[in-house]
Amino acid sequence: MLRRLALTAVTSFAALSAAAPAATAATGHLPLPLPLPVPALQGDDSAGATQLTVTVSDSGYRAADGVYELKCLPAGGSHPVAQQACDRLAELGEPTGDGRNPFRPVPADTLCTQQFGGSATARVTGTWHGQRVDAAFDRSNGCEIARWNNLRPVLPNVR
Repeated sequence: MLRRLALTAVTSFAALSAAAPAATAATGHLPLPLPLPVPALQGDDSAGATQLTVTVSDSGYRAADGVYELKCLPAGGSHPVAQQACDRLAELGEPTGDGRNPFRPVPADTLCTQQFGGSATARVTGTWHGQRVDAAFDRSNGCEIARWNNLRPVLPNVR
């Protein structure tokens, strides 16, 4: 509906712009500088778009391995559970400086349990809320396992 509203507004401005020369000749007034800029509409996600490429390998599930596109607002792409993945990203909120960015790597000085969660790896690239993303994931220790699990179902369940 918002896109239809935006198109109607642009179409209306174009009609006014076309009529302006005739109105100027008839009234002697200066024409308005048309087309006028259209303010951003609420709910427009173009400035904060989420469009990601998720590449998964060695997950232990052949069907989960591969390259998937994920787009949000509306949810789509080739990701097998796009709506759930977009819902999860929405739950995580927007990237902030307080550490809530799930794509941020584990800080080098973090103490992590030395457990192995499997050989699965993933790479996520693209944009999240308009911010560039280029993040690598694995399950090499407790911190990395938690980081992976925090992004399920963007990243798949693994063995």
